[in-house]
Amino acid sequence: MFKIGVLSDTHISDLARGLSSLQPLAEGHFRDAEMIFHAGDVVNPDVLLAFSGRTVHVVRGNMDPAVRGVPNRKIVEVRGYRIGLIHGWGAPETLEERVLEAFRNERLDCLVFGHSHYPACHHREGILLFNPGSPTDRRRAPYRSVGILELGERIEGRIISLGE
Repeated sequence: MFKIGVLSDTHISDLARGLSSLQPLAEGHFRDAEMIFHAGDVVNPDVLLAFSGRTVHVVRGNMDPAVRGVPNRKIVEVRGYRIGLIHGWGAPETLEERVLEAFRNERLDCLVFGHSHYPACHHREGILLFNPGSPTDRRRAPYRSVGILELGERIEGRIISLGE
């Protein structure tokens, strides 16, 4: 089973705080993850050093500065699966429609997105829609959260509650 640790909306500008917040995640819930996806609003990209030694895929969120090599959206091919990665924008109520539309002409098995801070893991239009929520700021969500994608015979997602 190939595992991908998924997070979004960390909104961390201070490097020391970011590393101290994300390092336990890297060593805990993501310890078996061979790859990391961050669906935007990292704010300080250096905080991703908490996941050093692993391949990290990141996209730009609405709160992120422009950084060379960090696109607004991308497709990652892993173990025969095509996974879209995007942050998202606008009102949470219609977020899924917008992110699906951004990949309308692409064949995807899974679409990872963020922006709303609200976790989601369900199928729509034959695609696993996966929003890990936020590990640092739950906003309207019932808890802070991250996610794991497991790639085997199928691609499956799991939301992990980190508490309030």
